[in-house]
Amino acid sequence: MTHTARLLVMDILTRLETTVTARLSADPGSSYVASLAVRGLPTIARKFGEEATEAVVAALSGSDEELAGEAADVLFHLTVLLAAKGIPLAQIM
Repeated sequence: MTHTARLLVMDILTRLETTVTARLSADPGSSYVASLAVRGLPTIARKFGEEATEAVVAALSGSDEELAGEAADVLFHLTVLLAAKGIPLAQIM
């Protein structure tokens, strides 16, 4: 991966993190992230686990496109989980 590609990926992840963090305290009626947050950390963690399991299933028996979609869901829900715990992406990069 080129340096430019790495910077682009980090920019995308940073924007995702910023959006997710802002939506944690949004109106649950208008934000999926807020609807998870009001149900608490166990719900957020369970949803991440569900998405991770779906990614494993797609890796073993699905198409590359299915796996890519599930991987996106895993990244999104991991970002929600980390934000809910107050752990910035920079801490794990």
